[in-house]
Amino acid sequence: MGSYYYLAAQLPYLVYGQQASMASSAFRELARASMSKEDGAILDFCVLDPDGRQSPSGFINQWREWEGVLRRNLGKNRAIKLKRDAGSLGDAPEFPADAANAAKTALTMESPLEAEIFLDKARWAAIDALQGIDAFSETAMYAYLLKLLLMERRQAFKVEEGFSEYKTLYASILEGAGEPK
Repeated sequence: MGSYYYLAAQLPYLVYGQQASMASSAFRELARASMSKEDGAILDFCVLDPDGRQSPSGFINQWREWEGVLRRNLGKNRAIKLKRDAGSLGDAPEFPADAANAAKTALTMESPLEAEIFLDKARWAAIDALQGIDAFSETAMYAYLLKLLLMERRQAFKVEEGFSEYKTLYASILEGAGEPK
């Protein structure tokens, strides 16, 4: 368990929705050079899409659990909304409650972009809550990387292309269901 005062002190403050101050790849490189070998290796577990691997970091495992609950509840609620069998998603966990509630709320939004932004803000809040108060710990560095990844994800949203793709996808779904456009 390290203290990374120098590394943390040189990092710009992150605000969701703003331009990322550095690429996540640049942060990984900078962090690996400043962190212990063990803590630096754990940076590889910092991903937005949990892959089921257990991490040596309790924080990252909690983050992965939170994200997994969010995703299972999104699947369950989408199936319910489409009046389809939720299958194994039917018993999606309700804890952490903020993850389950974020999934439910996102599916009430008209705009897919608005829903994605809402979900990313919920992810950001979860990272803050799970991180704790030590701004100089390895956990703070892992949280910083996850936030950079969220910022990069947000920057990748292209509103006009996304809306065009949504309309095309929606039309093909209606066509496949035999409904008029």
